[in-house]
Amino acid sequence: MDRRAAREIKTVRAMIEIFCAGRHGRKTLCLDCAGLLRYAEKRLALCRWGVNKPACSECTIHCYKPEMRGKIREVMRYSGPRMTLRHPVLAALHFADKKRGAGQKRKLRR
Repeated sequence: MDRRAAREIKTVRAMIEIFCAGRHGRKTLCLDCAGLLRYAEKRLALCRWGVNKPACSECTIHCYKPEMRGKIREVMRYSGPRMTLRHPVLAALHFADKKRGAGQKRKLRR
């Protein structure tokens, strides 16, 4: 796994932790949020783009199941604004990845 993918997993973990604490009132992840985190980690690890992975919101292939995609969107809507206060470096790097071209749409080569 490359550095960017590891950082993306760290960012998703932080966002889910913020969401679970705020919405579910938990200091540790509840079963639902822990399951979402495991699912997101698996999807990131198995991404067919590898090191050339675009930002998930910009990807032409949506590898999340519709139900899980809805859950992760809810987490990101809630946690996104709070990330700048709680994890400013991760938030800035996530934003920079999207702006710098890591989020350009690509065609999959087979």
